[in-house]
Amino acid sequence: MKKIFEVLENKPRLFEASPQNIWNTPYISKNMLNAHLDENLDSATRKLSFVEKSVNWICEITPPNKYPALLDLGCGPGIYAELFCEKGYNVTGIDLSELSITYARNSAHMKHLKINYIQGDYTKLNINNKYHLITMIFCDFGVLSNEARKKLTVDVYNSLLPGGIFLFDVFTPLKYAKEKERKDWEICKNGFWHQDLYLLLHAFYRYEEDNTFLNQYIVATKNEFSYYNIWEHTFTLNELNDNLKSIGFRNINFFSSVAGDSYNDNCDTICVLAKK
Repeated sequence: MKKIFEVLENKPRLFEASPQNIWNTPYISKNMLNAHLDENLDSATRKLSFVEKSVNWICEITPPNKYPALLDLGCGPGIYAELFCEKGYNVTGIDLSELSITYARNSAHMKHLKINYIQGDYTKLNINNKYHLITMIFCDFGVLSNEARKKLTVDVYNSLLPGGIFLFDVFTPLKYAKEKERKDWEICKNGFWHQDLYLLLHAFYRYEEDNTFLNQYIVATKNEFSYYNIWEHTFTLNELNDNLKSIGFRNINFFSSVAGDSYNDNCDTICVLAKK
């Protein structure tokens, strides 16, 4: 109990990691996979109708005959990867979740789709092959620390062939504009975080100086407790433009969504197409 109060008492440092993560905890990882596969949820993966619209738009602006080699970072159970493969791309997918990658491999095998899946942390892997198109979809870019995000962007740039494109989306500060710092709790059983009866303590923190926000989840059962820091850095156009240009990207275009909607200042997401 003392450790719970120690966690609750102190606001975490910016991008402070938690001891556990949701990708290597078997029970939570299973629930994440189920969320990915629910076609009607906008949670782990967006609704299937949007995903299909997104894939069609990506194929229009980066057709597979011009950008055949595609790397999907954070591919999950392969929902985007399979659609890309069916459109004619030569697809590689990387994801940290062993459960999601196992599902993706089995699904591709059953559908006779030739997709190369890699299980691992894409912020630490050496990406040795060269690609025409690298995608990172559903705002995964913002969950990384500033240092990890810069390193990944450099790795992506170096892994792109000349004229290759990095396509990703992020949240803007509007995503959390009305959210106030708060702490709340509830009692659950067989919920998302644990199969047994547990106390869920949720804290939301703002880090205005960095346009960064934290959802912290503390899960306590009769015999144990764990906590998960889920970070979200939000972006402005100027920040994205400056950071990408400093690494070497030159032709940068912005949209309001990864389905190609025109950009406007009232959107809470930005889709970026950065060309090497």
